[in-house]
Amino acid sequence: MRSISQRELRNNSAEIMRGLARGESYRVTNRGVPVGVLRAEGRSELDDLMLRPGSQVMQFPRGVRRAQSTGDALDELRRDR
Repeated sequence: MRSISQRELRNNSAEIMRGLARGESYRVTNRGVPVGVLRAEGRSELDDLMLRPGSQVMQFPRGVRRAQSTGDALDELRRDR
């Protein structure tokens, strides 16, 4: 989440509105002190966390290859029991 000053919000409101339309979020500060958060309508803080770059990187279990179908991967994992 990008921090912006009250002055930046006032002076660059059109650019910030376009950012909101793209789904960006902003923390607004007044003299360096956070006073509020602007985020796209319908988005929550959890949405922001889930959409953060790298948060959706899938870690495959040992021995599972990316090219496998889900069913094949599950069958292979069950055989290891």
